[in-house]
Amino acid sequence: MQFSSFANRYRQSTGTVQLMEDLGKATTAPGPIFQLGGGNPAHVPAVENLLRQAMTDLITDATRFGRMVGEYDAPGGNVAFREALADLLRDQFGWPLSVDNIALTNGSQSSFGILFNSFAGAFDDGSHKQVLLPLTPEYVGYFDVGLAETPIFEGRRADIELLPDRQFKYRLDIDHLDLTSNHGAVCVSRPTNPTGNVITDVEMAQLRTACHDAGVPLIVDGAYGLPFPGMIYTEATPFWDENTILLLSLSKLGLPGVRTGIVVATPEVIQLIRNTNAINNLAPSRVGPELITPLLHSRKLTALCDEIIRPYYEKRLRHALDVVNDAMAHLPVRVHKPEGALFIWLWFKDLPVTSEVLYQQLIADGVYVLAGHHFYPELHEGWRHQHECIRVNYAGDEAVVEKGLSLIADLVTRLYETGKP
Repeated sequence: MQFSSFANRYRQSTGTVQLMEDLGKATTAPGPIFQLGGGNPAHVPAVENLLRQAMTDLITDATRFGRMVGEYDAPGGNVAFREALADLLRDQFGWPLSVDNIALTNGSQSSFGILFNSFAGAFDDGSHKQVLLPLTPEYVGYFDVGLAETPIFEGRRADIELLPDRQFKYRLDIDHLDLTSNHGAVCVSRPTNPTGNVITDVEMAQLRTACHDAGVPLIVDGAYGLPFPGMIYTEATPFWDENTILLLSLSKLGLPGVRTGIVVATPEVIQLIRNTNAINNLAPSRVGPELITPLLHSRKLTALCDEIIRPYYEKRLRHALDVVNDAMAHLPVRVHKPEGALFIWLWFKDLPVTSEVLYQQLIADGVYVLAGHHFYPELHEGWRHQHECIRVNYAGDEAVVEKGLSLIADLVTRLYETGKP
């Protein structure tokens, strides 16, 4: 059987493939499993109770239920949901939005695929443009969606600021951003997956100005941010303007299974999303929008994020940091300052092996994480730092997280002592 060049891209194992396959393998692997990989949110009882009640209300309403399962939605996504979200964003942030500024997709990964391939790759004038990632490491899910034969991502190495308490923070190097006509867009996640970094308001203002001056759109991935799920644990002001494309999601609310991505942009971009949905999917799913629209109208969703979701994850974060400080006190490890999302990013300075070797050894012990090198596109030169880091999801059961981090500490200790697996 012969496959096209297009198909051969999908026959290779990538960071995204490994990430999702690990989630599946961990559910069937023999022996004890410590799942600290993947991006699954926690099963927060108060959240799931509210969602269960919303689902009960939905299925007992024959008209709403019938529409949800028995009718295609509009290519741009559920109109009632988009109107309710536009109202929320206008009220909460003062953004001049209408239903024409919002479109839905079948998950953020679908949004990335549409947008990145719309602003990068081959152009009619013969040029080839790239998406600039100004602060790497960045989300692993970006790197595999490009359909061009040549890479569509260019990454900038972050500045590293060492902080007290064995923490550090990646900083945007705005002076070496070097936006050119070869860049079709700039993209950042805020909070950042994998590190939990929140780009400061000053950095965002600088980036926003640079993009405006260069005439390229700024794509902001807010899957963990505001207005939902609100996993930001530091001061940060969200923004939107006509040169900004904001991506949101229902996944980290506790709904990864309903695959609902949200794009907030100018009507021109929204029309592009609508057309692509119609061609590739006919329409996005109705399940997430039908479930969440009443919570947008009542503003219960905002209260849920402020009063339940953010405090829940902050508590889990403090527990994970306590375990790291206890179990890894003797190791040359630093933790990226955790300002958002649901991960801690561990940097083992001068690790005797690569993070990929560490990852493979941890799987043998039943511990699932993600190796750091997956979160970098091709950089202009090699950087040892990207092979010294791992991403750990702390959203799971506290006992599982504690045991998993302890096993990581044991293995890394042996690696430093022996210099080999």
